[in-house]
Amino acid sequence: PNPSPSGEGLYFVASAAYLSHMPKTSLVDRAVIRLSPLEKDEDVRVFLQALVTNDVPADGAVYAALLNPQGKALFDFFVWPDGADMLIDAEGARADALVKRLILYRLRRNISIGTDPSLAVHWSGEGSGHADPRLAALGQRWLGPPGDGDASTAYRAHRLSLGVTEGADELGDGTTLWLECNAAELNGVSFTKGCYVGQENTARMNWRSTVNRRLMVVPLSQADPARQRAAYPALGLVVEHRRVENIPDTAWRTWMGVR
Repeated sequence: PNPSPSGEGLYFVASAAYLSHMPKTSLVDRAVIRLSPLEKDEDVRVFLQALVTNDVPADGAVYAALLNPQGKALFDFFVWPDGADMLIDAEGARADALVKRLILYRLRRNISIGTDPSLAVHWSGEGSGHADPRLAALGQRWLGPPGDGDASTAYRAHRLSLGVTEGADELGDGTTLWLECNAAELNGVSFTKGCYVGQENTARMNWRSTVNRRLMVVPLSQADPARQRAAYPALGLVVEHRRVENIPDTAWRTWMGVR
């Protein structure tokens, strides 16, 4: 992948010619949101830093979330820098809702916030790109012009095979505490940054080590309908919200650490 056409962006982006020689890489169920300063002294990075769960990057990408005041996940996404702009790689079905939420927090700051249809999210299980900041085994992702084909099904199967959950259907729409989404293990939260929405409860849970429940990807044969969030019969997998002591050994992943 090549740098952004402006020469300022630090995210990975592929040209149309490059994409034409690659296998299907587009994640068509995701969207890119662009935040741009409308005056010289406006700092979009500072704006996001006060809202999201992770430190906003100067280069590369981070995984983060926007929480409600109780510390429950409303949106999870990736944040990428592009010069003075910031880009958010978000769930497509929820992109407009995320834009509205960010505009709500913008108040009188002179920042433009909206989806950018000229960019798409791309993924590959191997090869060039930016290593997924959650887990290296998840593969490479980058932002670039929309390409032919759709890699969403392959990406979902790969992600769930590793036990990684994402998106409103799996995380719950404001119903699951961010640390119960395995956010600490997947590098989705900073415990040293300044305040952000939902920080107080998130920090308290971390200090007290009181994450008693987790989102888990469980074999369909061991599913508990009362705990189910999302089911993928074709993959033989179910996403569930379980107490730690009730998680089967077959669902516990090495990246989650010692039980």
